[in-house]
Amino acid sequence: MFDSLSERLEGAFKSLKGDGKLTEINVATSIKEIRRALVAADVNYKIAKEFTNKVKEEALGKRNVLASVRPGEMMIKIVNDELIELMGGQAAGINIKGNPGVMLIAGLQGSGKTTFTGKVSKFLKEKKKKKVLVVACDVYRPAAITQLSVLAEQVGVDIYKEEENKNPVKIAENAVIHGTQNGYDVVIVDTAGRLAVDEEMMNEIAAIKDAITPSETLFVVDAMTGQDAVNTAKAFNERINYDGVVLTKMDGDTRGGAALSIKYTVGKPIKFVSMGEKLDMLDIFYPERMAQRILGMGDIVSLVEKAQEQFDEKEAKRLEGKIRKNKFDFNDFLVQLGHIKKMGNIKSLIGMIPGMGKMAKNLDIDDKAFSKIEAIILSMTPVERKNPALLNGSRKKRIARGSGNKLEEVNQFMRQFEQMRKMMFQMSKMQGKGGGRNMQMPGMPKF
Repeated sequence: MFDSLSERLEGAFKSLKGDGKLTEINVATSIKEIRRALVAADVNYKIAKEFTNKVKEEALGKRNVLASVRPGEMMIKIVNDELIELMGGQAAGINIKGNPGVMLIAGLQGSGKTTFTGKVSKFLKEKKKKKVLVVACDVYRPAAITQLSVLAEQVGVDIYKEEENKNPVKIAENAVIHGTQNGYDVVIVDTAGRLAVDEEMMNEIAAIKDAITPSETLFVVDAMTGQDAVNTAKAFNERINYDGVVLTKMDGDTRGGAALSIKYTVGKPIKFVSMGEKLDMLDIFYPERMAQRILGMGDIVSLVEKAQEQFDEKEAKRLEGKIRKNKFDFNDFLVQLGHIKKMGNIKSLIGMIPGMGKMAKNLDIDDKAFSKIEAIILSMTPVERKNPALLNGSRKKRIARGSGNKLEEVNQFMRQFEQMRKMMFQMSKMQGKGGGRNMQMPGMPKF
């Protein structure tokens, strides 16, 4: 996400390296490169020009201020502030007030509306503690109702559907009545899309909105379509006046143009960003954090939040006790591995660490390596998982055959597990009695 833009902006800031202060000449050179970077990221030229004009004005106004700050650092700070402003300034919440609150989901076919409906229902159920009802109003796409039914079952929310009814407006109306009568907090209406913006689709989504008067209308758009996403967002907004935007497929080969341009063009905030198919891969859009990631500063706040979501205080205390007694076993490791997997794509997580964005791009990290480790552990007997010392040569051969790995790979994992186990035990002793801090798994074996 934003790799190309980040690299180009880094190059623009390098042009200031070695200069003692900001001047009209070095600012102009840097601004030219920043504008090129934005246009290459599929940002509309008019937006890119206006953005860089603001940066230039701010930079020249600070030529004689804070002499102790290097020109490159000053320019990064100015660009960071302007990026935040361009993307909306601050995070925008969603309005789910009402009895029930009604959320309408709109967008083109293939943009990820139905998957987002599943993700946001999980978000509202687990993080907002809401009783959620999802509604299947896509009566055209084959298997659309089945897809939403599967997602609802996975999340653990109810679904309202009328498979014989081909009138989406009436289905939506009936669903809201059902939601009101049965005490749901939020009703989320998933609507049909088309391959392109057309009058029939616009009339239908407008009619649904008029019929159910949602408290929140969200437009879902594929971030990989760049400037086309912005044009589609504008067309939808002119017709249904939605409340916010959801950018999907942000983990794909996106240049960033949509994220940078939509707020400026449409005047509506980006409220969520969605990555991948996993139902927990949905994040609130924070302009400040996104700007920092674009500029290679990482996003440590989001990383900590993801870790905290998997943190269980009772489990941490139990784990700490086992580590202090040097009793950490493969069952404990398997639990911790599950927590890390739930946090998301490993390369994406590493990219959130300040200074690691560029390195993460070049790292050859395969999330499937976790599957190898899991296969090894699950090929052990319950007694072996609890007592790593039992694993002799013959047992390791059996585990290698059972997990589909080479004996060398099993031995490598065992060695690294023992190294990690010893390190955690030593750390627990260094903390001493009354350290008062929960022990956490410090790292993963390289496998």
